[in-house]
Amino acid sequence: MGKEIIATDKAPRPLASYSQAVRVCRFIFVSGQVPIDPETGKVVNGGIREQTRRVIENVKAVLEAARASLENVVKVTVYLADRRLYKEFNEVYSEYFGENPPARTTVEAKPPSDEMLIEMDVIAYVED
Repeated sequence: MGKEIIATDKAPRPLASYSQAVRVCRFIFVSGQVPIDPETGKVVNGGIREQTRRVIENVKAVLEAARASLENVVKVTVYLADRRLYKEFNEVYSEYFGENPPARTTVEAKPPSDEMLIEMDVIAYVED
């Protein structure tokens, strides 16, 4: 199996020259998802809780386009604009990844826009 490009209208279009995700064999590599509502093309209003939900819903939509789900996620990298947002972020994250959570790295880093508080990329594994 070669490289398969994954794309869906249910997640924001890429902001630059990259794919929403790429599947190679049993691995799905989801590019960094940001808190943009795919219907409006705008960053969601609210704070870290609302933005975390939007980001995870965007990840979920990309995974579904690749015939996978959040249950298939094995590794997550989270980029928070401010480490003081960690507690609130983690509360929402735990709603999606409560049981048997994937491995995760969380770092403080500036997302692509000042109004964005979070970016997240994931690696998922699926059995054919």
